[in-house]
Amino acid sequence: MTELTRPARLIIGITGASGAVYGVRLLERARALGVQTHLVATPAGILNVHHELGMDRPTLEALATQAHAPGDVGACIASGSFMTDAMVIAPCSMKTLAAVAHGMGDNLLTRAADVTLKERRRLVLMVRETPFNLAHLRNMTAVTEMGGIVFPPLPAFYHRPQSIDELVNDTVERVLAMLHIEQAQPQQWRGL
Repeated sequence: MTELTRPARLIIGITGASGAVYGVRLLERARALGVQTHLVATPAGILNVHHELGMDRPTLEALATQAHAPGDVGACIASGSFMTDAMVIAPCSMKTLAAVAHGMGDNLLTRAADVTLKERRRLVLMVRETPFNLAHLRNMTAVTEMGGIVFPPLPAFYHRPQSIDELVNDTVERVLAMLHIEQAQPQQWRGL
């Protein structure tokens, strides 16, 4: 008997924190690699994508294999029976972090994150805020204790990037590698 195979399947969430480029670049790169994506962008996320990147909702949603409205709690990604490989929230606002940390599945984005954790699948939160207050740190600890990965998009400089695009691309490749996407190409430290 042969095992059925399917392309890698990722859920990508975009919230209203600064750094919409990370979510957009993840969608673009995933498409280039043949990875199926399910997008959930919050209203604040759409606002920020427009403000930071000049994109509207239809343009953003066209980057995904399938886009879901945040209020559609009956969507396929709201159930653990729908097989996904991982979920990334990029960028992840402190509000969304708090909701995930406290199991508040009050919209599709936070419900999908809760499902990802309960199914023991990989959840990566690219949190965007600085400096952190104690509530932020405690919420990050809670998510980490539940098996999630807190991944602030902090750039590496050892490969001497020449542009913001290079910084963003390397961070996105690091996230894809963390999700076990074999084709990911993060810059590797090779020693001095």
